[in-house]
Amino acid sequence: MRPVSSPPFLASAALASCLAVAAADAHAQAWQEGGGMPNTPAPELSGVDIVEHLGGPLPREATFRDTDGKTVKLGDYFDGKRPTLFVFAYHTCPMLCSLVLDAAVKSLNMVPWTVGGEFDVVSLSIDPHDTPETATRKRRQVVDSYARSKAASRPTAGWHFLVGDEANIRKVTDAVGFQYRYDERQKQYAHPAAIYLLTPEGRVARYLYGIEYPPSDVRLGLLEASEGRSISTTERVLLFCYHYDPQGKHYALVAMNVMRLGGVATVVGMGAFFTIMWARERRRRKQRPVAPAEPTAGAHLS
Repeated sequence: MRPVSSPPFLASAALASCLAVAAADAHAQAWQEGGGMPNTPAPELSGVDIVEHLGGPLPREATFRDTDGKTVKLGDYFDGKRPTLFVFAYHTCPMLCSLVLDAAVKSLNMVPWTVGGEFDVVSLSIDPHDTPETATRKRRQVVDSYARSKAASRPTAGWHFLVGDEANIRKVTDAVGFQYRYDERQKQYAHPAAIYLLTPEGRVARYLYGIEYPPSDVRLGLLEASEGRSISTTERVLLFCYHYDPQGKHYALVAMNVMRLGGVATVVGMGAFFTIMWARERRRRKQRPVAPAEPTAGAHLS
């Protein structure tokens, strides 16, 4: 499907979209400023971190089992056409994994794109003891909270929950930079909280951190991860208006780009206005009746 081309006057509508998303962007910034992670990690979090590998590929050859117990390769879920929202979550996690998944679904419920349509979701368990049965139960819990699945003929389409052995899990976590460890004392995994947006080829396009993902950030991240494939002119303009702020770890409105876009929209609007006025005047002149010519002096009438 080719990108949709739109007439020039949509620039003003796209500008309005940028300004509308700005409110959600402000919410994201407030969350980042007010709910940051502590500067000094607790001892039990030693070795727990995310080292960003932007643009790095995930191991397509890594093998896992899906909810049907079928052996699959991770590369099977990167079709070269659609981006992927990727998340690490083990199924017996007492709190954090559920918070991450719930927050992701909450955000996806407010994103215009649909799972299984414009993008897919892949959840990989970091616990080698998880099974296709536990993956099926976890997928059911997650999909049940996704509003669009209730009206779909195949509610789980686009939702992929995978389990595997330690070696293959480590291949993926190392590629993403997801550092975690098993806490023997508490009998659970210590791990960071984030979701990852992947390109259609399975490369890391963006990291979104925490247990709250503003819909504007998820939407813009998916647009960015899509690498321009099959997105509308309005969505392209949104990417022009927003850039990812690596320090604030969210998408920020770029004032200069908005001003440029506003200038273009103003020029286009004025041009359209004067063109319409000129066309109306020309039409009016054509419709005006022509008065008969008066006889010249000295002419003889028969």
